Amino acid sequence: MTPSTGQILLSELFGTFILIVLGAGVCAAVTLPKSKAQSSGWIVISWGWGLAVFMGVYAGYATGAHINPAVTLGLAAAGRDLAANVAVYLVGQMVGAFLGATAAWLAYKKHFDEEAPATAKLGCFATAPSIRSYGWNLVTEAIGTFILVGWIIQSGRTPSQLGPLAVALVVVGIGLGLGGPTGYAINPARDLGPRLAHAVLPIPGKGGSDWSYSWVPVLGPAIGGVAAGLLVPNMAGLF
Repeated sequence: MTPSTGQILLSELFGTFILIVLGAGVCAAVTLPKSKAQSSGWIVISWGWGLAVFMGVYAGYATGAHINPAVTLGLAAAGRDLAANVAVYLVGQMVGAFLGATAAWLAYKKHFDEEAPATAKLGCFATAPSIRSYGWNLVTEAIGTFILVGWIIQSGRTPSQLGPLAVALVVVGIGLGLGGPTGYAINPARDLGPRLAHAVLPIPGKGGSDWSYSWVPVLGPAIGGVAAGLLVPNMAGLF
């Protein structure tokens, strides 16, 4: 049964909400003062985001659970019949990401009120490069997203249909292998929705939202997703 426009919107909104509230939550847990998980490190963040993807995909599974504009654009580029609904997916993802980031802020409200570097507070919401080089940061995001979306497209052709757990493990692998340079957004909604939330929420000492970098985790994943959609279906016949 083909889902309705409303079902797609709500499914993507809810799935992305779950993704971001748990993903931003693990960043806050590791980063913010007086958190019980403070300074537990990158491996915790990578696994936290992987599990957030696992639960987010299940939450929106009934109508596709893209929970990522790069996945939506990649599937559209691969010829999936999404053309009429691409905008609906994107709206649901962005709204869900904003609300998820807001919920994470509410969960850690007293910790955000504590004194901490502005960059640490922003890092709970949005990504930032370890070495700022816009062109190379763009390349990193495009490569990571190409791997994610390419795997999603190719896995749909296999008999196993491994589903949410496998996608989660792919995200963990990307985080561990490619997350160091940029913090691996690999999802425009994951970065832009929470960055907007950071900009409007009343967070003491939050500083700016680093809008000069914000285009990289939007454009890089979009390029990687579309490239995977165009190339992977054609490459599949070679193997």
